[in-house]
This record gives sequence, structure tokens and C-alpha cells, in this order.
Amino acid sequence: MPNDPYALLGVASNATDDEIKRAYRKLARELHPDANPGNPEAEARFKEITVAYETLRDPERRRRFDMFGDDGRGAAGQSQGEAFGFGDLFDAFFSGQFGGGAAGPQRAPDAEAIIELDLSEAAFGTTQNLDVDLPSACERCEGSGCEPGTHPTRCDSCGGAGEVRQVRRSILGQLVTAVPCVACAGTGQRIPNPCSACGGDGRVRDTRHIEVEVPAGIDDGQRLRLTGRGPAAPRNGVPGDLYVTVRVRPHPSLERQGFDLFHERRIAMTQAALGTVLTVETLDGPEEITVPPGTQPGHVFRFKGRGVPVLQGRGRGDLLVQIDVDVPQDLTEAEHELLSQFAELRGEEVAAPAEGGFFSRIRSTFGER
Repeated sequence: MPNDPYALLGVASNATDDEIKRAYRKLARELHPDANPGNPEAEARFKEITVAYETLRDPERRRRFDMFGDDGRGAAGQSQGEAFGFGDLFDAFFSGQFGGGAAGPQRAPDAEAIIELDLSEAAFGTTQNLDVDLPSACERCEGSGCEPGTHPTRCDSCGGAGEVRQVRRSILGQLVTAVPCVACAGTGQRIPNPCSACGGDGRVRDTRHIEVEVPAGIDDGQRLRLTGRGPAAPRNGVPGDLYVTVRVRPHPSLERQGFDLFHERRIAMTQAALGTVLTVETLDGPEEITVPPGTQPGHVFRFKGRGVPVLQGRGRGDLLVQIDVDVPQDLTEAEHELLSQFAELRGEEVAAPAEGGFFSRIRSTFGER
């Protein structure tokens, strides 16, 4: 389809807003007039992708294109190129086209990174050193994009306003709208002598070493926002933010449940019946707990304040230790005999030994006396 904005940006028709934005920025860097001086074909392509991006970044315009195609014909049968309809009037009022999208520094996109922590690091907080590959301000031109000793000039296409005004016909008469200047990408400035290190962008690719302060109580999957620590923006614009996602490695014996810690411990039937002392691993080190005689399977011991510190709050969760009883299998003949006597003393009925079982075969082999 001619002038298909999806095809111009090289994205699928179901592309997300972020995918469309990334595709446009990539093409804009390649086709920008400052990067292609004296190349009218590149300038024409730059204008095309800018119009395509303006179409797809606006939900209503994108919806209309998806419904009606390139000619934009709606219910009234009027082409968008011929008249300014109700939809465009709505766009003009609520997209800021009447007001000045004043020239100024651009804001860089945000970036994401991941750090992995142990359970104790997430619980008590830590400081992590993170190496990230991000655009940084060019040191040669100090982020201006200009070769040292030179300065940007006012854009001759928009007069430094960063936008150009268009007169369009509407049902109310002539309507003046303002759109970003494609020649200077809305900055209002041109770079006559681009920096040789960054090509006029004001940024270079760099590996940054960032120190991340992880607060106590953070959980797996939560994100930290480092304001202004993300990618640098072109020509000393506003830097983006860096979002750091936390991944917590599983602990061998403790499971986090909110701010509580859960530990499942299996003990022998005799230990549950007669009582015992267990050593349990906690975030504060090994700790002994006393299991009283007669403890039932599934019983939970709660230890106040031995869990995870509350994130940006006060206090800690609890440590929960659940007791599970391990019933013995494959008893020896002596063990079977002792348990049978125990059951008899308590008046409990138990199943008789299976005929032809292991002990019966032993007796039949050697004979009974």
C-alpha cells in the first residue's frame, strides 16, 4: 500500500508503541539531514518516516488508518488530504497542535537492567555494582553535537521554533495547526559542523559502572528506578531513567512468602512422639528449636520477627517452621516386632504381616525351630 506507515518504519501492523518508537528513532538517526548533508533523497525519506511516526503514535490516527487505509476515507466519504474533518479537529484540540510544541531538548528513552541477589541480600539490602552499555554524553563536544569551537545555528526551516504551521480547511473555515519541524526534529537548531566523535548526535556508546543501592525487603521481580541514570539524550537533552529489575536466587531451605519465611522440616516418627531439638537455618544464622513430645504432622512453629524486613517500613516478618513426620518403610524384623508390641500396649489394631513376605521367606529358607 502506498505511504503505508508500517512499511515505511519497517514494523508489523500489530507492533507496540515501544517497537514503533524504536524503529523511528533508528531510521531518524540514519536519515536525518544533518547526517546526510546535500542528500535530497535522504531528506525526503526522513520526512516520510516522520509523517508515518506521527500517524502511528497517535491512537486515533492509527485506528483510522487501520480501518480506512491510506486514503483515510471515513463515514462522510471525504479524503483526509482534501478536507479537515471532525476527527482531525478533535486531534488538533487534544494533541496540542494549536499550541506550540516549543523547541527544546529531547528526552532520552528509559533503559532496563537486571541484577541477581541472594535471599539474605534482598532481605537486608545491599549495594551492587552494575555494568551497563548505554549512550553517554560525548566528551569531545560535551554533548552539544558540535565540533569543538563551533556552535549550532537556528533552523532556517522553522526559524528556531521547532515547529511549522500549516493552514487546512475545516467545516469551521481555515484552521492553523502546528507540527514538529522535520528538518531539525523539533529542536529548532541545526548543526553545521557535526562533532567528529559522535557525528552530531551528542552521544557515544559507552559502558557505565553504576552503583545500585538495594533497599532491605525488596522481593523478586520488583524494580528500582534510577532517575536520570539511563541513556543520555541527543544534544544535551534530558537523560532517561534506568529501571533495575531484581531477581532473587532460590534459598536451599527457606521460601519467602511476603515478608514471612517458610521452612518445611521432616522428622522421624519417634522424634515427633518423644520430642527432639532441631537446628534450623535462618537469615540470622543457625538456630535451635525444641519440638515437644507428641508434635503432630503439619504443626507450624512461628518465630516472631525472624523473617524479612518490611520494605520501606518498620519491623520484620516471621519465620514459620512446619513439621512433617516421616513414616518409616522397609522395616527390619526387629523393628516390626517392636512396633507390633508398641501397638499391642496401646490397644491399637495393626495389619498382620503379609503371607510370603520377606520375613516369611527367610524363615522358610532356614526353617523354624
